[in-house]
Parts: sequence; C-alpha cells; structure tokens
Amino acid sequence: MDRLRLVETAKINGQEPYTWLRHVLERLPHAQSVADYEALLPWNCSPEMPR
Repeated sequence: MDRLRLVETAKINGQEPYTWLRHVLERLPHAQSVADYEALLPWNCSPEMPR
C-alpha cells in the first residue's frame, strides 16, 4: 500500500493525516462489520474527531 496515498486522501477529505491514521489504527482491531470498516474511511470521519 502506498502510504503517501493514505496521507493525500486524508488531506483531500479534510483530515489531519496523523490524527486520522491514529484514529483508524486505534479502532481497526475492534471493527467487526463492513459498516465498522467503512466508518473509518477518511470521507466518513468527522474532521473534528478527537485527538
């Protein structure tokens, strides 16, 4: 996977890349359904997500 694409996709969707990636990595082990995984996509996360 190209890490730069993750960073740029996060930026395009109004996310701060480090904060978004940390958010994803913290929640990924608990995802159990397709909806859980989709909620982690940068265009589905709130730009104001907690740091």
